[in-house]
Amino acid sequence: MCGIVGIVGTSPVNQAIYDGLTVLQHRGQDAAGIITIDNNTFSLRKANGLVKDVFHTRHMKRLQGNIGIGHVRYPTAGSSSSAEAQPFYVNSPFGIAMAHNGNLTNAEELKERLFTKARRHVNTTSDSEVLLNILAYELGRSDKMKLEPADMFNAISEVNQQVSGGYATIAMIIGHGILAFRDPHGIRPLVFGKRETERGVEYMFASESVALSIDGFEFVRDVAPGEAIYVTEDGQFHSQICANKTMHAPCIFEFVYFARPDSNIDNMSVYATRVNMGTKLGEKIKREWADKDIDVVIPIPETSCDIALEIASVLELPYRQGFVKNRYIGRTFIMPGQEQRKKSVRRKLNAIDREFAGKNVLLVDDSIVRGTTSAQIVEMARDAGAKNVYFASAAPEVRFPNVYGIDMPSAAELIAHGRDVEDINASIGSDGLIYQSISDLKDAVALENPEITRFETSVFDGQYITGDVNQDYLNRIDALRNDSAKSTREKAMSASLELHNQETGEGE
Repeated sequence: MCGIVGIVGTSPVNQAIYDGLTVLQHRGQDAAGIITIDNNTFSLRKANGLVKDVFHTRHMKRLQGNIGIGHVRYPTAGSSSSAEAQPFYVNSPFGIAMAHNGNLTNAEELKERLFTKARRHVNTTSDSEVLLNILAYELGRSDKMKLEPADMFNAISEVNQQVSGGYATIAMIIGHGILAFRDPHGIRPLVFGKRETERGVEYMFASESVALSIDGFEFVRDVAPGEAIYVTEDGQFHSQICANKTMHAPCIFEFVYFARPDSNIDNMSVYATRVNMGTKLGEKIKREWADKDIDVVIPIPETSCDIALEIASVLELPYRQGFVKNRYIGRTFIMPGQEQRKKSVRRKLNAIDREFAGKNVLLVDDSIVRGTTSAQIVEMARDAGAKNVYFASAAPEVRFPNVYGIDMPSAAELIAHGRDVEDINASIGSDGLIYQSISDLKDAVALENPEITRFETSVFDGQYITGDVNQDYLNRIDALRNDSAKSTREKAMSASLELHNQETGEGE
């Protein structure tokens, strides 16, 4: 999962892009990058780290220009190499830069086709670079020195015919403008807004609406599935559906976990969907756990707080903040490597003993993925004096890996894979475990926009909406994503960096 931002402005956009990335930091904490165009030249700064650490005053002064894109990275395949930080760019044709959120399911096939058909070399393992080169090749097939909107849309149509998977993308073309497009299923989110200035209209694209509001842009709408939007350097707006067949099926996990509650995605308030999740789960608990003498409802901060508050209301029980979160520790779900995740949990949360002592507590979390965090939190509740610890998940059992841009681990590392609820309950050490049903989850989200009748729910039901995911593909991503493979890559990169420092004298 990543966060992307793009602006066509009437004045320098570097600060606005920076500010937009800071409120999308929850979507990726591994790396950040900004690229701008000034005098028909790219200026780029990208590196591993948080936005506040990657960009200093000297970098911001260099990132001049009225048009630019930005990216915060969360490594889908588990690699944290700075070489794969975005945005990427190619020099031909014109000069194209790209920021991409998602994952291509046919990246290897596309990479081979690029080499044999277009003689284009992809320098990293990132499928974003593959997507960039596909777009560059299609744009380069025109011999015009100045591309028209029709040329842009024809290129995106060709891209959509070749590419499969989830992708929300912002590309920037020197001498032309910004080209934003979304996959035909609308799996990954992309919104846009505008603001009026004395010099004209400015447009902004972003993964979530919160980035628009922080920069003073008026939300216009979501980019539609299969739609491409082209905004020229002087602010002319053009749009077109560039897919023969579209189906709006947004990733439901955006609403469960990833998106900020103050965002609107696909005409749905993230906050409202989470309140609805709490209502549905509260009603299920009331039906199925009438025999459990629960004293208090406690959320595992922060995504589940709104859900837990609604559960407490439905159950007519006290709601308490029993854990204090250290806000300077990153989200454990998106930390590469199991050992790092294990170490981070107790540094991230601390229990308030008086809220647990002698009580039967209901802990509420947004989801259970590996189970590592859940088991440690149950243990923390017991250590704080809880008599019984019950656990509720606002999402159904996560049984299958995600292939559209979320680094769900290999299937064997998912605690619910091949296990029933009783087994999972025993594994995390709780006295009772209850999950939201998949039908209730869908209903909770769809309640905010009844026009959306289908969601991308593969992590729960194993049904991959693009129809091209088979066991061979799942085996390949399993080999990339399991913790052993990640550890091997991390060690190799560390050794390479150490050797480089020894040879160059850097780091001394």
